[in-house]
Parts: sequence; structure tokens; C-alpha cells
Amino acid sequence: MPRLDEHFWSCSCTTRGRHKGNLRAGTARLTEKVGDMLNPSVSGPSLVLVGQGAINTETTDTNRNTNTKSNNSRAPSNSWHHHLVQRSVVLFAVGVFLALVLNLLQIQRNVTLFPEEVIATIFSSAWWVPPCCGTAAAVVGLLYPCIDSHLGEPHKFKREWASVMRCIAVFVGINHASAKLDFANNVQLSLTLAALSLGLWWTFDRSRSGLGLGITIAFLATLITQFLVYNGVYQYTSPDFLYIRSWLPCIFFSGGVTVGNIGRQLAMV
Repeated sequence: MPRLDEHFWSCSCTTRGRHKGNLRAGTARLTEKVGDMLNPSVSGPSLVLVGQGAINTETTDTNRNTNTKSNNSRAPSNSWHHHLVQRSVVLFAVGVFLALVLNLLQIQRNVTLFPEEVIATIFSSAWWVPPCCGTAAAVVGLLYPCIDSHLGEPHKFKREWASVMRCIAVFVGINHASAKLDFANNVQLSLTLAALSLGLWWTFDRSRSGLGLGITIAFLATLITQFLVYNGVYQYTSPDFLYIRSWLPCIFFSGGVTVGNIGRQLAMV
């Protein structure tokens, strides 16, 4: 009897264990099937949505960065062009004003003579003189700071408007002296004006680029003037140097240095 009880007890325990194991296995299989059914339907669209959201976010950030960079690159370019136009207009106006005043002085002293048919009513000057001088002043005034930056030698000597105004006054004085001073011959006047022009450069410039550009401007302007006089556009009284006055290159040199200082000062503003 004890052995039979033990046999029946062990059989019942074994049956119960097997039944529990089968239930657990069935539950696990059912859970796997449900998971397989739910995962494609839920995870697929959700992953697609998450992926699209990430792509849209990255695209938006990229577009914002691109727009920011383009705006930042356009702003300095636009401001630089605007500043260049302003400097050109100011230099043109300065050139026109100096041409009218100084040419009037030369005409009143009978240093330069224009034909009657080309004389205009404004300051008794030829109509083409002010715009030509204004254009030349704009080119020279913009060229000086460009040459300084290209050579890597920024001009810092007496960079103030008071110095620029004194330079203009000295230039007008040199031009006035060329028409007012009377010497025994033009050679003495030319040497005097050459010394004054070099003194103007030494006082207000003292740069190698300023000296080189001043000499180049004087040479080119003298050639153009000789060409105009040779073709009868206008003439000089008592010419002593290839149809012109020998002191004219000194005027062009000092004028180039003066306009160059104005251009440098405008570039620093």
C-alpha cells in the first residue's frame, strides 16, 4: 500500500508538471504569434513616420544653415559695393569742383586758351573739362587704397580729415602760384613748383606707392594734355615743353597726391 500511494502520487505530480509545461509553451507560442501580428502593423508605419520626421528635421536645419550663410555672405558684399559707389560719387564731385575752380584761375590769367565755340557759360570753362576731371579723380582716389592693400602697406601717416583739408589747401596754393608768380623764365617757375609738389608729398603722404602713383599720373596726364593741345582742342600761352608749360607735370603730380589722400581717407571711414 505505501508503494502504491507513492506510485499514484508520483504519477499525479508528473502529470501536473507536464500539464503546466504544456500551458506555458502554448502561452509563449500565442504571445509570439500576437507579437508577429502586431509588429509589422505598428512598427512599420511608426518607423516610416520617425524616419520622415528625422529627414524633414535635417532638411529644415540644412535649409536654415544655407539661408543664413547666403545672407551673411550677401550682406558684406552689398555693403562693400554701396560704400564703393559712395566713395566714387564723392571723389567725382571733388574732381568737378577742383576742375571748375582751378581751371577758372588758369583762364583768367590767360594761361590756358580755349576756342570761343567750346566755351560754356559755367565758370567760362569748356563743358568737357569738369566731367573728365571728376572721372579722373574718382579713378585715382579709388586706385590709391587698392594699391596700398595690394602691396600690404596700409597708409597710416596723418590719417585725419584736418590733414586732408590742409593738403587740398596746399594743392590749390601750388596751382595759384603757377598762374600768379612771375619768374624770369619758365624753368625757374617749374623748379619752384616741383619743390613745392615734392614738399606736399613729403608733408602729407611719404609713401612709396604715393610717390610712384603720383609720378605715373603726372606722366600720363601730361601725354594726354599734349595730345589735346596738338589736336587744337585748347592751347597754352608761351609753351616751352612740347606744346605745354614745363610746370604742368608738377600740377598733375600734386593733384594726384591730393586726390589719393582723399580717397584713402574715404576708404577708412
